[in-house]
Amino acid sequence: MNGPGCAAGFRHHTRYARSMSGNRKRILIVGGGYVGLVTALRLQKLLRRQLKRGEVEIVVVDPRSFMTYQPFLPEASAGSLEPRHVVVPLRRVLDKCDVRTARVTRIDHARRIATLAPHVGDPYDLRYDELVVGVGAVPRTLPIPGLAEFGIGFKTIEEAIGLRNRVLDKLDEADALPYSDPRFRELRARLLTFVFVGGGFAGVEALAELEDMARDACRLYNEVKREDMRWVLVEAAGKIIPEFGEELSDYTRQRLEERGIEVKLNTRLESCVNGHIVLSDGTEFDADTLVWTAGVKPNPMLRDTDLPLGPKGHVVCLPTLQVKDTPHAWAAGDCAQVPDLAKGPGAYCPPTAQHGVRQAKHLARNIQRVMQGKPPTPFKHKNKGAVAGLGLHKGVANLLGWIHLKGWPAWFVHRTYHLYAVPTLNRKVRTVVDWTLALFFRREIVSLGTLHSPREEFAEVAAESAPQPEAASRTPGQPVPKAGAPKAG
Repeated sequence: MNGPGCAAGFRHHTRYARSMSGNRKRILIVGGGYVGLVTALRLQKLLRRQLKRGEVEIVVVDPRSFMTYQPFLPEASAGSLEPRHVVVPLRRVLDKCDVRTARVTRIDHARRIATLAPHVGDPYDLRYDELVVGVGAVPRTLPIPGLAEFGIGFKTIEEAIGLRNRVLDKLDEADALPYSDPRFRELRARLLTFVFVGGGFAGVEALAELEDMARDACRLYNEVKREDMRWVLVEAAGKIIPEFGEELSDYTRQRLEERGIEVKLNTRLESCVNGHIVLSDGTEFDADTLVWTAGVKPNPMLRDTDLPLGPKGHVVCLPTLQVKDTPHAWAAGDCAQVPDLAKGPGAYCPPTAQHGVRQAKHLARNIQRVMQGKPPTPFKHKNKGAVAGLGLHKGVANLLGWIHLKGWPAWFVHRTYHLYAVPTLNRKVRTVVDWTLALFFRREIVSLGTLHSPREEFAEVAAESAPQPEAASRTPGQPVPKAGAPKAG
């Protein structure tokens, strides 16, 4: 989009960049997720005096104006949490930072320049002194026929709520088709079949929470019962959630299968063109919903930088979280290849929120140390375990590698841990309120799919009264021709 307004915006950013030249240090944080938000929050506290005196400026750039706490996406999709309570508004919590809603399309660290592309207006360059890269990861997809056109991701709040609406919409559509009418048998089966590809934390928790919600919703329908639905989990490896170990992985699979969920191990998705699912074990069936949660990869924007990248596209880092052979550059989280000192040589930190948050806090302290003329310290963190929710009052947990919890106790630990980990007191309180209300009231079973197209109904009504081509071409005062009368001229 070009025009006077865009040009003015560009000149404003240019003047702003020039005004910041001099002795003031600018710290540029690329990404407003776990790493970006936590790093900026900690720097606001550690450098509050420098920020107040105008010696330091912190700029946070992200295409979204909020951070999403992804471990809560399954509960948000199942209606256990209000969607707005799963996200943290960046401008509210980073009140000492300059938050810019834009994409970083290129980083020329040799010149200390990043190119920002706002949602409207032309791209512009921003100079900086210290760089923090926390752009996270994106879904790792494969060249499977039909996946790009038919699949749904599960990494953003929009995808989570969109999937919730889709599941409830399919129940509504199936309920409108009489169960006893054989003409609708195949159509009903397609509508009520839900396929999840990927047996990691995201896939298992999303499937378990949504199946639990759909099971609860069935009580409101006359023509849909739980046994009418088909839920399928497809995993290419030999077990699901391998981080739990053999015992808890088998327990999780058994609990899902007891609920009627099909768990297909050592199986790959071969095709899903127009909803026709083809699996590597020879199974074929039709489904209206396919969710892809089969892993992640580093954000591809890293290829448009001069930072050193590893074989899988991660930014290569030292144990101090400094980018290797690149002064004044730092990285952490899913996009960074950080040595795992707790495991020994050759090991790297896993792409988990647990490590990302702790890396961000350590990174902020190291930036402060470097600005004080002190050497940075290496990051070392031993994994505290893993927790997963499998629906309301159901879960599994592995604490410290030797404490195994199942069922309600694991579900309680799962919620307790994430309540501690979710950023800001505001979101902690709102989460507790949501959970407390759920003790006394059932969750809302309603689809708001029309939120994605709010103008559709108005546009349809407005089209009926829109001026016709003939009426638009008549001059004012010219009479409307009668039906069947010859047109003038």
